[in-house]
Amino acid sequence: MTMPEQSAFWDDLARDLENPEFLREYIAESMRIATIDAIVNALDDARQAAGLSKAELARAIQAEPATIRRLFSSDKINPTLGTLAEVAAALGLRITVEPLAKNERNQVTDPLLAGRSADPKRLARHLDTLRTRKTKVPA
Repeated sequence: MTMPEQSAFWDDLARDLENPEFLREYIAESMRIATIDAIVNALDDARQAAGLSKAELARAIQAEPATIRRLFSSDKINPTLGTLAEVAAALGLRITVEPLAKNERNQVTDPLLAGRSADPKRLARHLDTLRTRKTKVPA
């Protein structure tokens, strides 16, 4: 993508985010993707650190090996919280809920609740950063 095309993309997205329904859906979907990606990446890192194969992990939770392969390999996953909790438990982990930092609440939660953003382009870039960030969990 060239620079003018990138600028046009962000301008179009910022314009779309002025629609309260689109804004809410875009924020919710972006946060869902970012959250699932972060959890799955952390679980896969923990699996590797534990020296477990995907098949061994599948046996531990009595799942089909293909289920675990898809969980850690597919770009289009939508695991249940139950599956993630089972995998986490087998790795000696627990999935928890944590509050967003204040600046992120201002950027994400406030527009989600209000249905509008004072700076839609900044919101779009922030959500893009969340969706493309790769996180590592300490072993």
